[in-house]
Amino acid sequence: MQLFGNWSYPTSIRFGAGRIKEIADACSASGITRPLLVTDRGLAGLDITQNTLMQLEEAGLGRALFSDVDPNPNEKNVEAGLKVYREGGHDGVIAFGGGSGLDLGKMLAFMARQTRPLWDFEDIGDWWTRADPDGIDPIVAVPTTAGTGSEVGRASVITNSMSEEKKIIFHPKVLPAIVICDPELTMSMPNFITAGTGMDAFAHCLEAYCSPHYHPMSQGIALEGMRLVKENLIEAYENGSNVEARSHMMIAAAMGATAFQKGLGAIHALSHPIGAMHHTHHGTTNAVVMGEVLKFNRPAIEDVVENASNYLGISGGFDGFYDYVDGLCRTLSIPRTLTELGVKDPDMNRLVIDALADPSTGGNPVEMTADNTRALFEACL
Repeated sequence: MQLFGNWSYPTSIRFGAGRIKEIADACSASGITRPLLVTDRGLAGLDITQNTLMQLEEAGLGRALFSDVDPNPNEKNVEAGLKVYREGGHDGVIAFGGGSGLDLGKMLAFMARQTRPLWDFEDIGDWWTRADPDGIDPIVAVPTTAGTGSEVGRASVITNSMSEEKKIIFHPKVLPAIVICDPELTMSMPNFITAGTGMDAFAHCLEAYCSPHYHPMSQGIALEGMRLVKENLIEAYENGSNVEARSHMMIAAAMGATAFQKGLGAIHALSHPIGAMHHTHHGTTNAVVMGEVLKFNRPAIEDVVENASNYLGISGGFDGFYDYVDGLCRTLSIPRTLTELGVKDPDMNRLVIDALADPSTGGNPVEMTADNTRALFEACL
């Protein structure tokens, strides 16, 4: 099978090894003549980033870079990036990297010519309609990890550094115009990032699959995404140069983010405030709490998880699925508890309040209350 394709769902995706060579053409097709490449500090000096900048320069598109991006990007990063973007006269963004670079890059294009503050566009009700759609510049997204799937998302997660809350900023035009999914860009990922981002993709698929909302298309995508993770994550983790495994993980990540239009749940509702307050890696945090959330939701999801187990070739129904997830986390050296992850002396009252306020709670199969959410946090610690 040739792992190469052009897809239009949910946006235009150029998938395949070596397709980063099409970056200049992708900018041209998106109407971008002066792109700003946005990535995180760790990626800025790496060959994959510098080679991309060289391609842009050779195509007459400049060599502009912004990399002042924190692991959990915040409004200060947005303000700094907008200053560079506007002063440089840029007309589009190349969002390049993992979730932090992708989310921050998307927000710079979104906020390029808005007159209202960032938090006015939080994903609450119809707040997205406050944005001027003509003030949103085009985005080309280039993922370099296989986890968040932000490259095919219509939102960004931005941390409010003052309140230590993760906020979701949503608008349909935040969806990148073109995505370049080149699995060769992921081959230098260290093991712990491969593990954490891979489990993020699995969490997206799992929660979307278990969400009680009605969306059969997302349901099918989520199920196949879990299969791709099951069959390829360990290989990508143990043999990072396997381009086939990297390819399947990259598309599984995009599938997870497409699927969670159906909803997320308690995994993310817990992970978001933990990450905002304790600065943990998002995907790894998802993995740490996944087992306890499965047990928490068991009364509502036992049958659908058994169906997934049958499709995935996992024997033992719900218990077999739980044991598979537990074994996968062990193989990937995922910390066993939030305490082991580095969460010390948490403000439990604040965590519970923020988890219940998180939009992900609405997609959880079991209703989350103050009491059961506190118990769930305590079990994860």
